Amino acid sequence: MRVIWLGLLGLFLAAPAEAQTVGAPRLSVNDTWTYRQTVENKAGWGQTRIETTVLRAEPGSIAVSTKPSDSTMPPSEQLVAPDWSRVRSVNGHETVVNKPLSFPLGIGKTWEVQYTEDRPNRQHSSERFRTPYKITGWEDVTVPAGTFHALKIEADGEWSAVIAPAVSAVSGARVDALGATSVMQTNRITPTNVSGRTYKAFWYVPAVKRWVKCVEEYYDPNGVRNQRFADELESYKVSD
Repeated sequence: MRVIWLGLLGLFLAAPAEAQTVGAPRLSVNDTWTYRQTVENKAGWGQTRIETTVLRAEPGSIAVSTKPSDSTMPPSEQLVAPDWSRVRSVNGHETVVNKPLSFPLGIGKTWEVQYTEDRPNRQHSSERFRTPYKITGWEDVTVPAGTFHALKIEADGEWSAVIAPAVSAVSGARVDALGATSVMQTNRITPTNVSGRTYKAFWYVPAVKRWVKCVEEYYDPNGVRNQRFADELESYKVSD
């Protein structure tokens, strides 16, 4: 009976540790994470090691340097928010396009990133992305740096685009008994709406101060995956 009681007591004591919210970490200069990054697309796949180091940490922003760990080239430097959200110019305005974390973190919490970009490329007149995030719970995840108990964030999203109008021309030559004749055929592309899906997942570990694994996948209008990005932590060095 004593063994059973102690076991139940252990469960009650452990439960609040996972139920409580997780606040933003206190980042310090020289906190460093090295990830094994895998990129897959229709052309094939490749791997590299990416090292990210904190250069400066302030309440509203973090300056970080990022570079391939085996490269002799100087690192790129950028500013990110304390939640590691990614911001870029969309239609002339700074816009959050990816927000993997939203502190404080707690099971069941949700947030969303949504934006529309005009003329993002020659093929599309506009693109719209909607990414709803949700913290689904704690789970164990194994990466090259070890096995961690992580808080998992998932995002099942969607994208849509308007194909830009265009005219394509194909020329050729036809040869017969009367000689050669030049032939040209034109095709007119009318604006068309297309859409697809996205999926993202992040495994955040408070002691690491960042995620130990992340996955981003993009699917075409036929439901076929055409891009996948995955980062797995290989090593890290953070202050207490």
